[in-house]
Amino acid sequence: MIERAFVKQNKIEFQIQEFITNSLKNVGHSHTKLQKTPLGEKIVIFASRPGLIVGREGSNIKKLTIDLKKRFKLENPQIEINEVENINLDARIVAERIASDLERFGTSRFKGIGHKVMQDVMNAKALGIEILMSGKIPSSRAKKWRFYRGYLKKCGDIALTGVDKAYTKAQLKTGIVGIQVRIMPPGTKLPDKIELIEEQEEITEETEKNDKGIEAVNSHDKEKELVQKVKENKEKKIKKTKSKETEIKDQKEKSNKEEDIPKKTEKEKDTNIKNCEKSEKGWYYCAKSTSC
Repeated sequence: MIERAFVKQNKIEFQIQEFITNSLKNVGHSHTKLQKTPLGEKIVIFASRPGLIVGREGSNIKKLTIDLKKRFKLENPQIEINEVENINLDARIVAERIASDLERFGTSRFKGIGHKVMQDVMNAKALGIEILMSGKIPSSRAKKWRFYRGYLKKCGDIALTGVDKAYTKAQLKTGIVGIQVRIMPPGTKLPDKIELIEEQEEITEETEKNDKGIEAVNSHDKEKELVQKVKENKEKKIKKTKSKETEIKDQKEKSNKEEDIPKKTEKEKDTNIKNCEKSEKGWYYCAKSTSC
C-alpha cells in the first residue's frame, strides 16, 4: 500500500530529527529539515552556533554522518548547517538557554533568568511570550511558575500554526525541571486584527488634484485676459491716432475754405447798407441779400 510507505518514510524522518536533537545538546540547535536529492539524502540543520556542530576540522560532522549511515541505513547523507537569523524568536533555542542557565546557576535565580529571557524576546519585537517552569523550584515541593508578557493566542488555528512551541528539561540536584516556551513572532496575521482605511488621505489627494486643475484653469483664464487687454490697448492707440489725423484734416479743409472766400470791398459794403432797411429795434435788415 502507498499509504503505509508514506507513514514509514515519515516515521524514519521523525526518528532522524529526534536523534540529531539528542546528539546536539547545548549547541543552540533549532530544527532540522530532510530533503531527497538524486545524490542522496540532504539534511539541513539550523543552529545558533554552527561552529560547535562542525567541530575541529569537521570531526563532529564526520561522526554524525557515520552514525546516521549505520543507524538508519542511509546511502549518502549530506549534512548542511545554516545559522538562525534571530535567536530570540526561536522557541527551541530560548528553552535550551533557560535549561542551561538553570543547570549552571541553580534554582535560586530562576526568576531572574525567566524575566531576562522574556525581556530579550520582547525586545526582538515579538507579539507575546509565555514561559512555564514546573518542578521542585525553589523548595522541595513541586510547583509550576508562569512568566508571560504581551499578546499570545491559546485557542484556534493560530494557536497551532502561528505560535512557536518548545519543550525541554533541565537536570538539577533536586530533580528534573520541565520547561515550556511559547512565542508569537511579529509576522503572524491575526483574524481579529482590523485595519481602518482613513478617508481623509483620499480626500486630501482629491482636493490636491482639484486644486491643481483649478490652478491650471485659472492660469489659462489669466492668459486669455492678458491677451484681450493687449488687443484693447492696441485698438485704443489706433483709434487715437485716427482721430488725430481726422482733426488735422478737418482743420486743413476749413483753412482752405476760408482762403477761397473773396474779401468784400468798402464800396460793396456801402451799397449793401443802403439797400438795408432800419428796423424799429435799431439794426439793419437787408431785404435784397443776406451777404451783409
